[in-house]
Amino acid sequence: MNVHLQYGRDGINVEIPSNDVTILRPQFVAGLPDEKAAFVEAVRAPMHAAPLAQQIDATDRVAIVIADGTRALPSHRLLPWIFEELSHVPAENFTVIIGTGTHRPNTPAEIAGMVGEEVLRRVRVINHDAYNNETMLEVRPADGNRPALMFNREYVEADKRLLVGFIEPHFMAGFSGGYKAIFPGAANLGAIMHYHRAEAIGHPRSTWGILEDNPTQAQIRENGSALPVTFLVNVTLNHQQQITGFYCGDVIAAHETGCRVVKETAMVACPHRYPLIITTNSGYPLDQNLYQTVKGMCAAAEVIEDGGLLIVAARCNDGFPAHGNFAKLLYQHDSAQAMLDTVYTPGFHMLDQWQIQKFAQVLLKARVALYSELSATEVAQAHIEPIADLNDTIRRAVETLGADTPIAVLPEGPMTIPYVAERVMA
Repeated sequence: MNVHLQYGRDGINVEIPSNDVTILRPQFVAGLPDEKAAFVEAVRAPMHAAPLAQQIDATDRVAIVIADGTRALPSHRLLPWIFEELSHVPAENFTVIIGTGTHRPNTPAEIAGMVGEEVLRRVRVINHDAYNNETMLEVRPADGNRPALMFNREYVEADKRLLVGFIEPHFMAGFSGGYKAIFPGAANLGAIMHYHRAEAIGHPRSTWGILEDNPTQAQIRENGSALPVTFLVNVTLNHQQQITGFYCGDVIAAHETGCRVVKETAMVACPHRYPLIITTNSGYPLDQNLYQTVKGMCAAAEVIEDGGLLIVAARCNDGFPAHGNFAKLLYQHDSAQAMLDTVYTPGFHMLDQWQIQKFAQVLLKARVALYSELSATEVAQAHIEPIADLNDTIRRAVETLGADTPIAVLPEGPMTIPYVAERVMA
């Protein structure tokens, strides 16, 4: 069977010489025939809220938070429509905040590609910087075991606040979107670290497709609502990055409606686990580094047999990446269990420990082999097996297991969330 995997911008084709291949992908939802018309309808008749234009006065300072360059959010399409709907507000009254969280700043070229040249010429666009408290203001003091909560200064000082994002399954928060744009997107490092503490990330309900009683999602909502949000613009996308739906208005009402739709289309029940799974990290922009690629691994790990093999195709052209502590934590430990032992050490707190925690959980469950642009040495240092020839690796794996062994393929990576049928999704 020939299968096209999402890899980088163009994808890659692989041949799977097996008699029992199951392709696990979301239900395909066609893009909206007229995205702009659907946007206008959604913001003029929003969920549990007044129309967008009626909520913003001409004198208001408006902060708009968008996702950074690791996300497929079509900001270059959405922002012009938002500004057109708010044409009564002068361009100088807007600030677009790129919610980088703890990620690196987006480069000028990346920003131009994300928001479009025209928007960049007319409107102030800034990277959030979680590492510089001088760029933020406190919105809740430290209390008990929680550090102070701070948000980007431009967001705090704005008269009106818009959150723009897209909804997809998320391996900790259940789903992306909603308040996640502002928290952790434009929050301070201390609050982000507390949000990612080992106990919360390791909770069994901090996982794909679960909102209710999910401690990770609960923190997002509690912290994200620390300041009033005027309006939410969330979208759903298909694998062609076409908009398939708008969920606009009140943050909770719109977000939960979108999550229900995504759950119905992206989560796939499987009758059993698989000894071999081939997965991706959804291609560009999500597969730019190994840190993000953990998501594709975690999705496949939901239905891998203990001791099975995960073959992952992710370009990783941006490395581990170089910033942050992900690579450092990998290099400092000689096993997955040692990583978890460190993360769960009382008092231990380090940037990126949450991704190490999720990664280690996968490594304890399965073998992982990676086809990427990383060098073989770098991949081996990450405790996974480097792949030079993807088709040859798949062929040899099938030969070892036998041609009748059931194999699963996730061509779109974490856009598909498989689960064993008996698992109750709530």
